[in-house]
Amino acid sequence: MRNARTTWSLAVLAGVVAGALGAAGCGSVRPSKYYSMELPDAAATGAAPLNVSLLVGRVSAPQLYRDDRLIYRTSNTQVGAYEYHRWAEPPAAMIEAMLVRRLRAGGRFRSVQSLASNARGDYILRGRLHHLEEVTNGTGVSARVALEVELFERGSGGAVWTHFYSADEPVSGKEVPAVVEALNRGIHKGLDQISAGLEDYFAKHPPK
Repeated sequence: MRNARTTWSLAVLAGVVAGALGAAGCGSVRPSKYYSMELPDAAATGAAPLNVSLLVGRVSAPQLYRDDRLIYRTSNTQVGAYEYHRWAEPPAAMIEAMLVRRLRAGGRFRSVQSLASNARGDYILRGRLHHLEEVTNGTGVSARVALEVELFERGSGGAVWTHFYSADEPVSGKEVPAVVEALNRGIHKGLDQISAGLEDYFAKHPPK
């Protein structure tokens, strides 16, 4: 009889422990939230197209931005990554695709293709993402974007034009979606500057 009661008690205890662990496990599961960078529609300027075909190469980035987690900075030397707030794909890849779309949408170039497409082109545009992060300091929260591009002439292989864009966009709120919105704004402004700078360069230095 004692053995029966002991067996029953152990069975009940095992069930309680299993239930508690199951409940704890369910309670600890936190769904990840994913974000994307959207490029607003850009109408063609109507200006005469430039006789230039562009190839957009890979946008390189530090290891942090080759991951899909959103990055935050708490000091000049300390950064961290959100575990449950993630980009839909690594930001360097998203920015590369956005750069192709932005340059095409302006309608100023004969063609704009990705270098990975094996298409032919007169110039290669390469980029590097330096910063894409939430920044917290004594004045509040901002969204930092820093992006650099370099234009190479395909024939000579030499660099003919560079542009560096950097800005801290204000964040209207304390939640991560507000930070993402500000990062989007910063990227849009940077891509607009790059597009305008390329058009200005080729207007002053038309291909021979």
